[in-house]
Amino acid sequence: MKFEEMTISKELLGLLQQHNVVTPTRVQEEVLPSIFAGKDVLAQSETGSGKTLGFAIPLIERVQPRQGVQALVLAPTRELAQQIAKEVHIFSRHKQLRVLCVYGGVSINPQLERASQADIVIGTPGRVLDLLTRRGLNLTKIRYAVLDEGDRMLDMGFIEDIEQILHYTPHTRQTMLFSATIPEPIARLSRKYLKEPHRVAVEPSKRGVLTQFYYSVAPNEKFSLLVHLLKKEQNQRTLVFCKTRRTCQAVTEQLQRQHIPADSLHGGMSQMQRDKAITGFKEGHLPILVATDVAARGLHIDHVTHVYNYELPAEVETFIHRVGRTARAGESGTAISFVNIEDRDVFTQVLHHYDGAIARADPGQFPKVFFSYPQRQGGGFRGYNRGPRQGGNQPFRRRQGGWRR
Repeated sequence: MKFEEMTISKELLGLLQQHNVVTPTRVQEEVLPSIFAGKDVLAQSETGSGKTLGFAIPLIERVQPRQGVQALVLAPTRELAQQIAKEVHIFSRHKQLRVLCVYGGVSINPQLERASQADIVIGTPGRVLDLLTRRGLNLTKIRYAVLDEGDRMLDMGFIEDIEQILHYTPHTRQTMLFSATIPEPIARLSRKYLKEPHRVAVEPSKRGVLTQFYYSVAPNEKFSLLVHLLKKEQNQRTLVFCKTRRTCQAVTEQLQRQHIPADSLHGGMSQMQRDKAITGFKEGHLPILVATDVAARGLHIDHVTHVYNYELPAEVETFIHRVGRTARAGESGTAISFVNIEDRDVFTQVLHHYDGAIARADPGQFPKVFFSYPQRQGGGFRGYNRGPRQGGNQPFRRRQGGWRR
C-alpha cells in the first residue's frame, strides 16, 4: 500500500514527498486505514517505527483550523512531546494548524495564553493536567486522543493523570494508544477507554548486529576505564547511561576536563539546555551524550554506534531499552556494561535474558584518572578524591566499615 492509495490530500502528499516520506512503514500501513475509518486503535510498536506519522497524518487531515482544541496527544517526556509537535507542525503547514506543545520545567503562563487558540495540543500528562485544573485548557471539543508510549507513561506513574485528563474529554472521541509493550495495566487502560479497538502488533524491525560485552570493574576505576575506552575506540555517536542526575553531570564535566567532547541529558537541566544537548547529538556536532534513562526510551536518535552502561539500571527492562538505542534498522552497534558486586542480582537476570550472549572482557592495564562522584546521602564516595580540601587525588581503599585512603 502507498500513501497515494489512502485518503490523503494532495497538499499533504506533496509535503510527505518533499521530506522523502514515500512508502508507509509497517505500523503506518496497519493503523492509517483504521484511524481514517474512525476506529479506536491499540498498537504495539517500537520506538522509531514511524508511529508518529501513523497518528499525525489523520489528525492533520481531520482537524479544522480555528475551531478549538480538537486533538490531544499525550507523551511521557518533554523531548518526545517536542519531537511529535515538530512533525505535526511540519506536515500541517498547508492548513496553518496551530500546534501547541506543553510540558513542565518552563513557565506555564505562555502555555496558558496560547491554549485557547490551539487546534492540536501535544504535551506531558502533568502539564496538561495543570492547564486543566487552572481552567486554561478546554477539551470539550476533543475528537481525537492519542496516548503515545503507554508503557513508558505507566513506568513514570502517569496513569492516574491520564485517566483524569480523559474524563475532561467527550466519550465520543476516537482514542489511539501506542505502546512498545502491553503489560496488564496498559491492557486494562485500553479496555476502559478504547471502544472495540483495532489491535495492531508490529514485530520489531530488522535489527543490526549487536555486540555486547561487560567489564568487571571496581567502582573507583569506572571513570578511568570509560576514559580509556572512549579514547581508544574513537566512537562516532555514543550514549553513556547513568542512574542519577548527579552522577550524569559529574561524568560529563570530568570527561570535558579530559578533553573528551560530551554533554549531559537529565531531568534537572533547563529545557534550553536539554534542547541544545539533543540537537547537538542528533546532528552529529556532539559525539558523546551522558544521560539518565530519560534517553533510554521515547527519543528517536539514529546511528548510535555505542552504548555504555556506566551504571546498571535497577530493572532488566530498562537495560534492554538502553542497549536498544544502538544496532537499529540493520546497522551494527556495541553495548558495553560496567559491572561490580552491587550489580550482581540485576546483571544475573540480564545474562539470563540474553542467554549468555554478553561476553566478559579483560580491560588490561589503563591509566588512572582523577574523578570524584557527587556525595551520596548517608556519607561515602566511590572513586577518587572528595576535592582539594580532602587531600588530593589519592584512591580510596576498601576496609570494613567504610572507605579510607
